[in-house]
Amino acid sequence: MSKVVLITGASSGFGRLTAEALAKAGHVVYGSMRQTKSRNAPVVEQMAAFSRENHADLRALELDVQSQDSVDAAVAQMIAEAGRIDVLIHNAGHMVFGPAEAFTPEQYAELYDVNVLSTQRANRAVLPHMRRQKRGLLVWISSSSSAGGTPPYLAPYFAAKAAMDAIAVQYARELSRWGIETSIIVPGAFTSGTNHFAHSGRPADAARAAEYEAGPYHGFGEQVQKAFAAIVPPDADAGLVAEAVVNVVGMPFGKRPFRIHIDPTEDGADVGFTVLDRVRAEMLHRVGLGDLLKPKVLV
Repeated sequence: MSKVVLITGASSGFGRLTAEALAKAGHVVYGSMRQTKSRNAPVVEQMAAFSRENHADLRALELDVQSQDSVDAAVAQMIAEAGRIDVLIHNAGHMVFGPAEAFTPEQYAELYDVNVLSTQRANRAVLPHMRRQKRGLLVWISSSSSAGGTPPYLAPYFAAKAAMDAIAVQYARELSRWGIETSIIVPGAFTSGTNHFAHSGRPADAARAAEYEAGPYHGFGEQVQKAFAAIVPPDADAGLVAEAVVNVVGMPFGKRPFRIHIDPTEDGADVGFTVLDRVRAEMLHRVGLGDLLKPKVLV
């Protein structure tokens, strides 16, 4: 059955690929982004053309994940137009690259705001509608860095993604009795098909970064990027992430996997998360809360 879907950060990368794939699969998809009338105006036009050419329903939606007012307005527009929200996909995010020490605290806060606090803003706007519906699905785009191998110089980004993943796990427990399901998609490294690396931020403290470059870490950034790229298979397709989301959305309620790994580099996150998720599940069973591990059928 067709679902009404909201996806954050849909102007490019995983978000854009997923929005298009879901629309082609027959869902009503709101691909959200900032600056739909300025910087992203061409994206809005491309989405409209995509809908016409594929007989799909992909709608560009103005939404700034760093503004609660903007998120609230976007969700209100969806409810007014579609009458409901069945799926919320937390995809918006930003990457930075450089020595951890050279990033200012303000940069860490900004990155946490985009990658983590954005999900809270969206949840607070969407979940009241899902709880009234007594049915819904949250899809979180996580990162293999939270439990797999992690190269240096990406510390602020990895920390933010780990925080988002931890919040996703706890939300799953607090929403299951409302009939709201959770699936966490865990992409590994994709050096092409997204803008993460091309548009990654750099340390604001250039002088501190220069000290690293002038010392024993001379050329280390380039070394890391080359080593990172070398382990990504040449045929690694970022579209696999979109395909995984389409499959999850299309599954019957109660049958969706809690976590799915899409990792061309095989960095070990599947092993790490299997252990983590099992430990967490066992604790819930021990204290008599095992029912939280599966969404309750309310309708």
